[in-house]
Amino acid sequence: MRFRAIVAGLLAVLLLGACGQAGSEQQRTLTVLAAASLTESFDELGQRFSADHPGVRVTFDYQGSSTLAEQVNQGRAADVFASADTRNMDRAAANLNGAAQPFATNRLAIAVPKGNPKGIRSLADLTAPDRVVVVCAPQVPCGSASEQVEKAAGVQLAPASEEDDVKSVLQKVAAGEADAGLVYVTDARSAADKVDAIEFPEAQQAVNTYPIAALKSAPEPELAAQFLEYVRGPVGREVLGARGFAAP
Repeated sequence: MRFRAIVAGLLAVLLLGACGQAGSEQQRTLTVLAAASLTESFDELGQRFSADHPGVRVTFDYQGSSTLAEQVNQGRAADVFASADTRNMDRAAANLNGAAQPFATNRLAIAVPKGNPKGIRSLADLTAPDRVVVVCAPQVPCGSASEQVEKAAGVQLAPASEEDDVKSVLQKVAAGEADAGLVYVTDARSAADKVDAIEFPEAQQAVNTYPIAALKSAPEPELAAQFLEYVRGPVGREVLGARGFAAP
């Protein structure tokens, strides 16, 4: 009986140890700060990454790249930063763990409510006095790109509002609060049931390159490095390509 009790005790200790290890694995969290335009793509990549890395949970914070770069510079603890342009990534350069790497490109399109009730066909159509147009704020990558395409087209828009991220522009158009908005082609595609996308030639003059990097503050530096490889590898190219992103 004493021998059985000893064996039972040892088994209990081993089981408790295994449970403790499993519990610690479940607590591993990878935190990714990403541009709002990456929402759908990174949500899918996060799910795939977790499936390929048991015990790892990926959490995302999607905002305008300029806001995220500022948070990184203020010391926010996170593992990875993915920007919608190189300018805001460069702003955070002092807090990166290694050089940022490009992983995708994107370009603008004109988003209009489903059915295009105003018959918009070009950037010039957005200058009509009765047009309600929304764009991103200049410090946001989609806002900077909007300024570039305006110059390329020789037009000057008078937006009703300038939003902090591209998803806010998209939401206003989808809700019928605006006749049109400048968003990325990927965002228009993500809301194809609510908006139509009007592509225009000047968009080629403002193609955004998306870089990604691990942060010096990363609580999970190993996972951060693995996620970077994942995004830039075959799975990342597949997911991003399906959402309308082009290769860098």
